[in-house]
Amino acid sequence: MTTVYLITGASKGIGRATVLNALRYNNGRVVAVARNEILLNELQSTAKKMGFGEDRLLIVPGDICNKQTVSTAVQAAVAKWGKLDAVIANAGILEPVSLVENTTLEDWQTLFNVNLFSIVDLAKESLPYLRKTRGTLILVSSGAAVKGYTGWGCYGASKAALNHLGMTLGVEEQEVATLCIRPGVVDTDMQVVIRSKGREAMKDDAQKFIDLHENGQLLSPDQPGKLLAALGAHPMHERSGQFLSWDDPALESCRK
Repeated sequence: MTTVYLITGASKGIGRATVLNALRYNNGRVVAVARNEILLNELQSTAKKMGFGEDRLLIVPGDICNKQTVSTAVQAAVAKWGKLDAVIANAGILEPVSLVENTTLEDWQTLFNVNLFSIVDLAKESLPYLRKTRGTLILVSSGAAVKGYTGWGCYGASKAALNHLGMTLGVEEQEVATLCIRPGVVDTDMQVVIRSKGREAMKDDAQKFIDLHENGQLLSPDQPGKLLAALGAHPMHERSGQFLSWDDPALESCRK
């Protein structure tokens, strides 16, 4: 049974790894969305080398905060493959990394536009199709949703709100499995930002992430990427509305 995915933030890091795993998994078809068209083209080239052509991977370059990008991506999946089984909302930003008193309302609005409001729009566009397939909506969250970090007020608040969105959809949308997934501390560009800009703003909180990098303990993007692809193919309706870590025992079947 073919699984049709829509994956945002698809050009690098967790998103890129999820796309490549989704193509391998369950005969997957993928609509990959990201702002960086150059990196998306590189992703498509990599997929072709793996044997996955345009019949398996469709790229949609554009800003996920733009309603037209969201609508185009959803409609492209349905037009090309006739359905939509899994939406993985992975796009997100960390900055500003700054004390709350040093941020502006514009900083908060910019981050919330990416990390929350674009996902509300994506959910609204995709839910009618996910209901038809009894599919899954996966919201990539963070441990910062439930723990305060110095300098991460904006980011953490957006992820806490995202978790609540997931809980709400878990109640409202009985035909769709909505899961909020903490992907772990992953070796991505976000960690580079933490090490380069976070030392001052995050104070002692930065050292945890620096130590994980120096000790080789950051996760590979492929680890949560494999899990997210498997979750997209196997909706866990019994867990709908929950916030789960990628390594939660409840998700063991999707990590094999």
